[in-house]
Amino acid sequence: MRVVVAGSSGLIGTSLVAGLRQGEHEVVRLVRRLPAAPDERGWDPDAGRLDADALEGADAVVNLSGPGIGDKRWNPERKRHLLRARVRATEVIAKAVADFGVPVLANASAVGYYGDTGSHPVTESSPSGSDFLAGLCRRWEAATAPAADAGARVVLLRSGLVISPSGGLLGKLKPLFSLMLGGRLGSGTQYMPWISLDDEVAAIRFALENPDISGPVNLTGPAPVTNAEFTRALGEALGRPAPWIVPGFALRIGMGELADTALTGQRAMPTVLEANGFAFQHPTLVAALAAATGK
Repeated sequence: MRVVVAGSSGLIGTSLVAGLRQGEHEVVRLVRRLPAAPDERGWDPDAGRLDADALEGADAVVNLSGPGIGDKRWNPERKRHLLRARVRATEVIAKAVADFGVPVLANASAVGYYGDTGSHPVTESSPSGSDFLAGLCRRWEAATAPAADAGARVVLLRSGLVISPSGGLLGKLKPLFSLMLGGRLGSGTQYMPWISLDDEVAAIRFALENPDISGPVNLTGPAPVTNAEFTRALGEALGRPAPWIVPGFALRIGMGELADTALTGQRAMPTVLEANGFAFQHPTLVAALAAATGK
């Protein structure tokens, strides 16, 4: 296939481009700067601009673009920026998919769509939550409507917490554990819907290549764990004890409203992937951490 990827320079996008090319797909990367390589096309989602030939001949578009949700403390302006940037980019992509008649759009979203679900398992048919992140995900996903209305097969990639050898979740946690500062967050009972980077990329490819998959797809491992279980497993994988407890009130002082994303969670299950026969390379957290830490 000829696959156009927006957000190709991020953690997931970089690996996805490599994986698609390994699978002998042709990749075109959308970049916000002046294109500098034959496989690059320019776009400016804020201005609603896309190079005229960017989607020409495309069989699928993958939209992973948008600022990191947990990169900065939330305040009213940051929340507006997160919402505006992700929704606007998706609107531009969806309209272009419709205009060019591209058959498939795989658009990023997040398991934050479900809000805080406690220990209750949630699938792709579960309702949305009521917090800010859930509302952002609803608006984000709704922005794909022009593509769906034009007949495209739209896949909503509700990603969990991606475990990678560098960057992502472990990029933030490994330095703390190395200094013996690792510990559970709050009660530790909140679920962490993890997935390895290898499985994240493979699942996106699987969704692109499988015509039976459309609508929301939970990109999560088949065995989500609680924060306490995750903390213990990561400490064992790194050979570092993690005896500490970070109280919820301390997180809220340091992170503000963003702390709620760490103190709540979703026991999200990859029902659609499993129903369609997707085979996880790392079906357990231990396997995912071993791959990511080289141990």
